[in-house]
Amino acid sequence: MQKIKRQVVQKYAFDNRDQPCLRVKIGEVFQLETDDALSGLIADDSDRPTVQDFAGAHFKRLARATPGLFNPVIGPIFVEGCKAGDVLAVKIDWIDPWRYGFSGVLPRLGPLGDSLRYKDCAEGYVHVIEHLPGPSGYTRDGSAKYSDTLSWPLEPFIGTLATAPEREVLTSVLGQGPFGGNIDCRDIAPGNTIYLNAYHDGGLLYVGDVHGGQGDTEFTGIADETRATVQLSCSVVKNKRLPCVRIDKPDSVVALGINLPMEHAVYDAARNLMEWLAEDYGVTPRDLYVRMSCDPAFRVRTYQMVRLGTLQHVAGAEYPKSRLFDALKPVRKRAAKARPVPSPRQKSPAKRTP
Repeated sequence: MQKIKRQVVQKYAFDNRDQPCLRVKIGEVFQLETDDALSGLIADDSDRPTVQDFAGAHFKRLARATPGLFNPVIGPIFVEGCKAGDVLAVKIDWIDPWRYGFSGVLPRLGPLGDSLRYKDCAEGYVHVIEHLPGPSGYTRDGSAKYSDTLSWPLEPFIGTLATAPEREVLTSVLGQGPFGGNIDCRDIAPGNTIYLNAYHDGGLLYVGDVHGGQGDTEFTGIADETRATVQLSCSVVKNKRLPCVRIDKPDSVVALGINLPMEHAVYDAARNLMEWLAEDYGVTPRDLYVRMSCDPAFRVRTYQMVRLGTLQHVAGAEYPKSRLFDALKPVRKRAAKARPVPSPRQKSPAKRTP
């Protein structure tokens, strides 16, 4: 199996001029060892790791560039058989987070970055999160130890997944669009397939910025940032163009919207979902439009709502596959079968006069 080790390939932009670092066939399984979003803020995985802070030389070096050298990615990966004008489908098999992750507060970032009332929410702060193995012996089904008294299940996902844009070179920290990018969508997770537009032959896939977990919005700009090993494979949908990223989960579909302000990202996600379900499932836009207002199974996901440079907000419109087909007729048939039919030997119940 082909595998790229950590820090052998370290890119900070999605650039179609880059030479492929890996070539894979359709369906071929491969592995990547990704770095964390700050290129090794935690330097080792010992019992007492070296943790660098946001005032040190390591962070200052990364932040000196404009935009900062954040979110290192591995790529581009050339998928044989993928052509410009296709859609690249990326299936995530599993993700093993490193022993440690970190979160905290980036200085003067987020909705409280200029707060006078909550000054400690505006100052730089690093919080180490230990990742413990699960029943499998790997962290893919493990837990995140936030403190001595608080832990939660790890839910790892890829924060930055992208194909090379058609005409621009965009940084891996601020680049976003129908090609993916730094969208910190926690549904880019194991077991799911992510659909990205391919603007160049080979798709030119970039992968990085794995998180051990994340809450809605990622307000502070950093979630559970970690190094990781990921296992992927790719397939291709020929001659198709998407308005934005789409995600196929085992039990539901999620269509993304990337825009400002957040309500416009939600509107875009809903329209993306309407177009998807009309094309592939035969659900008419008006039907889904009404369902969005009345079916409790329709959900809006808030993935990324971070105040950083030109980053836009990322939302998802999700709908379960069990609702994608008209269930009215089966319900009527079941109701008819359940209705008692008088036996020929029995008299029908007498009608009551109102």
